[in-house]
Amino acid sequence: MMTQKDSKRILITGGAGFIGTNLCRRLINEGHSVICLDDLSSGHLDNIKDLLDHPSFSFIEQSVTEKIDVDVDQIYHLACPASPVFYQADPLKTIRTCVDGAFQVLELAKRTNARVLFTSTSEVYGDPLELPQRETYRGNVNINGIRACYDEGKRIAETVFCEYYRNFQTDIRIVRIFNTYGPYMHPQDGRVVSNFIIQALHKEPLTVYGDGSQTRSFCYVEDTVRALISVLENDIFYGPVNVGNPHEITIREFAETVLKLTGSSSEIISLPLPQDDPVRRCPDITKIKENIGWMPEIPLEEGLKRTISYFS
Repeated sequence: MMTQKDSKRILITGGAGFIGTNLCRRLINEGHSVICLDDLSSGHLDNIKDLLDHPSFSFIEQSVTEKIDVDVDQIYHLACPASPVFYQADPLKTIRTCVDGAFQVLELAKRTNARVLFTSTSEVYGDPLELPQRETYRGNVNINGIRACYDEGKRIAETVFCEYYRNFQTDIRIVRIFNTYGPYMHPQDGRVVSNFIIQALHKEPLTVYGDGSQTRSFCYVEDTVRALISVLENDIFYGPVNVGNPHEITIREFAETVLKLTGSSSEIISLPLPQDDPVRRCPDITKIKENIGWMPEIPLEEGLKRTISYFS
């Protein structure tokens, strides 16, 4: 059992979003006090509604681009719209969230001497020419494309974190999250998992972009959250480190799996590929496996069954 001495005061920016909501719940269950900061631009108050009266939980409705005035031991910096539907809706706001948010969070970490973990993204690799993607790979990003507000925003945020480490010895951790899915995903976020499940449940055609041969690797959110906590708690390295499932699957195979698990009679239709959509995406997780011992544990079909149940 966790003692009062072991319990920490933890800030989660973007805590009302998909991964943030799951992380809030996990840390509260472990006995910590959690402060959730979110401007609710892509997160949702319904995700944390049942936590609002919990004695170990508090909520601040605020943009991460503004000064954050709390006293904390640890910070998980997740705040940023993470799906194309949301981050392309206001590209300049996305850039400011990535860059200004990084400065605000790091200034707080510097003032409070808190350890801070930044959730970067596999999008920093762009449409990769290396497979699987290792942390040393510098990426193939279209810096002028419609996804660049997010891709480049996360890349410069990594730079800001590294400069605070070099200049101020700020205690940072950087993770690059690959495709994650599970409960509390936004049903209209435009991601392939939520798209396919919602379409299948409503007996609508599943929309596959291109011929469906492009690949992704899907990590269940419970495994992702466990990785974030493990990386923040480690004293071995600060990152960057990939977090994801190395099992690669084509989008068409994934669509067929969703149809099988939902029992849906929906057909699969093809639409043109969006601009700069990555053709293949798969993490090399050697670094986190060898240094921390983390590996994903939830098989794809099991995770999908849980996610389908949530959306149902």
